[in-house]
Amino acid sequence: MSLDQTTRRAVLAGSTLALGGGGVYYLSRSDDTDDGSSLSPTMHASEETSALGVDLAGKPIMGDSDAPIEIYYWTDFQCPICEQFEQETLPDLVSEYVESGEVCLVFIVVPFFGADSMTAAVASKCVWEQVRESDPSTYWDWHAAVFAEQGERNSGWASADSLLEITDSVPDVDAAELEACLEDERSEFEKTVEADAERARAFDIRGTPTFVVFDPETEAAGTLVGAQPLERFADALEQIREA
Repeated sequence: MSLDQTTRRAVLAGSTLALGGGGVYYLSRSDDTDDGSSLSPTMHASEETSALGVDLAGKPIMGDSDAPIEIYYWTDFQCPICEQFEQETLPDLVSEYVESGEVCLVFIVVPFFGADSMTAAVASKCVWEQVRESDPSTYWDWHAAVFAEQGERNSGWASADSLLEITDSVPDVDAAELEACLEDERSEFEKTVEADAERARAFDIRGTPTFVVFDPETEAAGTLVGAQPLERFADALEQIREA
């Protein structure tokens, strides 16, 4: 694989190139699988700004906080290619690289598809705020449950009422607390979601799913775009380690 490599400076300047081949949904348009529910990953929170320049506050992080390689994952709950990645590649990525401590994965939910995408992004932040101190791994159960219920884009499946119904089925996530958050804190969380989307544009990220593979020590970075198979992530990790 020819990973599009760059450095942190180039990423911040927005000059990274996107590697195609996996399918992607773009910002210009506002067999047996695993839906992710079988995973039990370690999740943690951070209030720092990462070496890549990403504000980690409010963003779920999967894996060891001391992992030598970071993967930043921009996603939208309404993105069908993101769902494909989460079914076909993410379980193996977690078992091979996250659980071993080699990689941590930062989830950045952005509203590429309009109002319902914004609602889902805000709900994601509400749920993370609810569970991150007490039981952060519970966030993954909610995240997987939402993707498992993905319907047609902007059909209403990701409306507030639908998300509350999904949340009712997730143990240890309080749907009433989510409802209150969506009513009382939506405007504040929308600002942070919009800031995440603006940062994505600054990185020249135009579609979902997009991944930046980053080594904080060397500041080597590269991008992958689309529902790439595990082999492409393996190649990307090797190239970043050797950069």
